[in-house]
Amino acid sequence: MLTKEELLAKAKKPAEDAMRLHPFYQGKVQITAKCAVRDVSDFSIWYTPGVAAPCRDIQAHPEKVFEHTNKGNTVAVVSDGTRVLGLGDIGPEAGLPVMEGKALIFKYLGGVDAVPICLNTKDPYAIIQTVKLIQPSFGGINLEDISQPKCFRVLDLLRSDPEVHIPVWHDDQQGTATVVLAGLLNALKIVGKKPEDIKVALIGVGAANVATLRLLIASGVKWGNVIACDSKGILHPEREDIEARRIEFVDKWRVCLNSNAGERRGGPAETMRGADVCIAFSKPGPGTILPEWVSSMAEGAILFPCANPIPEIWPWEAKEAGARIVGTGRSDFPNQVNNSLGFPGIFRGVLDVRARTITDEMAIAAAEELARCAEERGIHEENIVPTMDEWKVFPREAVAVALKAQEQGVARLSLSREELYDMAETKIRQAREMVQFLMEKELIPPMPAE
Repeated sequence: MLTKEELLAKAKKPAEDAMRLHPFYQGKVQITAKCAVRDVSDFSIWYTPGVAAPCRDIQAHPEKVFEHTNKGNTVAVVSDGTRVLGLGDIGPEAGLPVMEGKALIFKYLGGVDAVPICLNTKDPYAIIQTVKLIQPSFGGINLEDISQPKCFRVLDLLRSDPEVHIPVWHDDQQGTATVVLAGLLNALKIVGKKPEDIKVALIGVGAANVATLRLLIASGVKWGNVIACDSKGILHPEREDIEARRIEFVDKWRVCLNSNAGERRGGPAETMRGADVCIAFSKPGPGTILPEWVSSMAEGAILFPCANPIPEIWPWEAKEAGARIVGTGRSDFPNQVNNSLGFPGIFRGVLDVRARTITDEMAIAAAEELARCAEERGIHEENIVPTMDEWKVFPREAVAVALKAQEQGVARLSLSREELYDMAETKIRQAREMVQFLMEKELIPPMPAE
């Protein structure tokens, strides 16, 4: 059992290593060839004059772009750098390391080629227009680290735009919500509670918790059993500050009108009192959530303090205060309820059937498959969801998403479960083996000693 000092030192280590290794590698992703190049004469096939033939074929049959190019396996990771991790508005250049990290995870865990695109604008309509302009090159768009309420508007307008023909996904909303739901489904099994019976406290009412709430309601949680708290206190119908901006903060106003059946007032302490579950996406800690607030929760309390880079309360403090199950967004603590478990497999499934959108039902299918994967190999209080090194979870998640897309009529292709699994497993395995091969050949240089 590690001491508190040792736990704190362990928690600080990733940042120390990041400062040492980012300058060493000068980035985390690069473009490499996927076609054979026997000698330079092959460029007459891959470039001019031979390339004119597939160009004409695509012109005559636009759907052939998926056969002649890498469009169907390429995602744009688009950000304006206004809400990066828990760092806030740090700008597009400062956000680029995060977007590159996202692209690395896309490739290694999902076999998806992702391109970081950081935009020098904060205008939501400029972001929307940019996405529409670049969509011919991509099979999907992953919106990332865009501040609220702008992020809601950007996602909703792009998803509903008839001129957008590829899926647009905001990972801070939908991806995070998917993995939180997966973790909660298994946590509830351990503590012996059901979604329809639990009282849920939400600390922070930003992109992640708004989307999480939407999936929770779809999974059986009752609106009246939810109490949400933002930086100004509990949400309720008398929150004039939100009502005055209800057009802009449409989702928060909906929470005001539908949640909190007990008409509770106050701040986070009152929000958490008696709650079976607390999900926090708020100010990075420690100290944002206090141990005494955790102690006031119901027996068998489930707490997900998910702020990045440091959770609202350290997991060991939460456990000492009485929480039975604690999950965070960090891979160096037990129970990582982080969107990295979601987006690689979800996009793998979306791309494999050339889906036109990603519905909430597809996200729920992914969450249920993640929970099932963990349950099949055994769950306990410190292991409620798969970890990223359980890589065969991702093709299973991809299959669940692809089948739901076909069921809902948003897929361009129709494939069997077996075909989908074989396709996803092959692409993900090849991506992992490619990285290992490059490391073995030292084409990716070994990490320098500390």
